[in-house]
Amino acid sequence: MIINEATWYFVREHADEDVWKVALLGTKDPEVDLHVALEQIAGRQTARRKLPSWAAVDGIVYPPHLNMEQCSSEQTARYKASLALRSAGEERGMFVDLTGGFGVDFYWMSQGFQKRQYIEQNAALCEIAENNFRKLGLECSVCCCDTATYLTTMPHASLVYLDPARRNDQGGRTYGIEDCTPNVLELMPRLLEKADRVMLKLSPMLDWRKAVDDIQQLRANSQGPVANVHEVHIVSVDNECKELLLVLGKEHVDSLRVLCVNGGSTFEFIPKAGMLCSQAGNESFPRWEYSFCSDLVDSPLYLYEPNASIMKAGCFVEVEEQFPVQQIAPNSHLFLSDVEIEKFPGRKFQILAISSINKQELKRKLSEIINQKLTSMESANIAVRNFPMTVDQLRKKLKMKDGGDTYIFATTLASGEHKLLICRKIG
Repeated sequence: MIINEATWYFVREHADEDVWKVALLGTKDPEVDLHVALEQIAGRQTARRKLPSWAAVDGIVYPPHLNMEQCSSEQTARYKASLALRSAGEERGMFVDLTGGFGVDFYWMSQGFQKRQYIEQNAALCEIAENNFRKLGLECSVCCCDTATYLTTMPHASLVYLDPARRNDQGGRTYGIEDCTPNVLELMPRLLEKADRVMLKLSPMLDWRKAVDDIQQLRANSQGPVANVHEVHIVSVDNECKELLLVLGKEHVDSLRVLCVNGGSTFEFIPKAGMLCSQAGNESFPRWEYSFCSDLVDSPLYLYEPNASIMKAGCFVEVEEQFPVQQIAPNSHLFLSDVEIEKFPGRKFQILAISSINKQELKRKLSEIINQKLTSMESANIAVRNFPMTVDQLRKKLKMKDGGDTYIFATTLASGEHKLLICRKIG
């Protein structure tokens, strides 16, 4: 994409302004391509949030809004970069990104490899990527070609990466591997013939167990190398699940590793037999011996809420095995312990009181806590877990405002009782 100097000057002059206001005011300079300028202003503002390293470089060209929203953040790209180096082993010959897109993942993941090959069938994105890699000082090859065609002549690669498009021809979202473009299930035999390792980025909406099932089921019909899933990475940023990553190879592995990542926290486990069935449940019945009385909690009692990656993985039994916690009840996805666990992968709370959903009882409990100067009565952060009311319905019933330093978890116990756990956050 060639952008003339007048347009670049306009972009720099209005870089911090509201894009809609800039569009309304327009420009009197006929040399300025207003549409391109607005796209670049919006793109740079998004990059400041998602790609601060790129936003700091003058001359980076940004694609249309949809591509900017779909591209990886710098944080997740850096995580994939470290994973790429580890997965490729010591050789680290050629890295190939077969679905290059805007090039964010390629830029970070390819560093550390001897050769770097970017493939993208969209000519406009190829042009943008080539410009940006040059501005960023990355030496690489850019090829405008579709994935399947390039695979026929692709040289041997240490690692191949694919992030298949998750939208159909009508623009609707798709989630299954077979519904994405390209269909990596069809390409898998050729991918494994050409690469030591394959890394797939899939929709965070996809069940990781189904994704593994779909790939492992290729074994029965495969005419070439057999795909083995070595690792599953469920990656969250600020407790929001962003990516599902699969690392594959030809070699058989004794056990699949699943890593739940959220910021600097990583929870790892090896799935047990039966857990890989996409319909498998993963709930344990609570063994908790504490009674939920109607009085204040006399001895320390803590509530733990796993982070988004663990929630997505559904590895609640594994959490019980690795930490001194127990689930409150099946489907609650909340854990109790009588000890404070500093490195629990999620949010931590101390339970101050336990109440029924009776408004008068709750007010009395809060009043008792207030007398101890532990909380306030007017507002609370309310969450529901396996509970017959929504947050809005419960807030309306309790007549409490949102916010403050009190946290109320509404849940159902193993006995079927509905309870409110009144807590304060730790850390």
